[in-house]
Amino acid sequence: MDSGPIAKPLREHACRIFRIAPTWRMHPNAALLEKFYSSFQKKDFASMNDCYSEMVVFRDPVFETLEGWKARAMWQMLVERGGTDLAISFANIDAGPDTGSAQWEAVYRFGKTGNTVHNKIRARFEFADGKIVKHTDDFSLWTWAGMALGLRGTLLGWTPFVQNAIRKEAQAGLELYIKRKRLGPK
Repeated sequence: MDSGPIAKPLREHACRIFRIAPTWRMHPNAALLEKFYSSFQKKDFASMNDCYSEMVVFRDPVFETLEGWKARAMWQMLVERGGTDLAISFANIDAGPDTGSAQWEAVYRFGKTGNTVHNKIRARFEFADGKIVKHTDDFSLWTWAGMALGLRGTLLGWTPFVQNAIRKEAQAGLELYIKRKRLGPK
């Protein structure tokens, strides 16, 4: 990288314009999140899962709580099922020694209906020993249901009945995927 008198101000200006963290000042945990989401964009679930500790705890409105190998299996399933339709973007990565956050978006075609989903997610993280130990994704399940299920999801996606049905189906899908792929604890 050029270290001339103009190079550093130009790099800093570019980082402000494109709202990215300058890598030369990035905390190692921010670099870990950058690796996680860059790997997701490349559909490289193995590199994503390298960012997780063995005992990671993942939470979101659909899968609720997944621990360890089941969290890693979920990412593998989502990447494989997303195929070429899955597009990931991320921004606003912020991390320090213990915690971090990011915003990310997924655009994909929901298999059951063929509807396009554009999910906007706020993620929070906890770190230990250079790995992610806790990952919490937050988004509106009602909004997701409206995109994925259409009118039924828009009208009824707020109800516990529909939200619980979504969760049950997603968790059953993960269990079937695990069984078919013969995944499990190592």
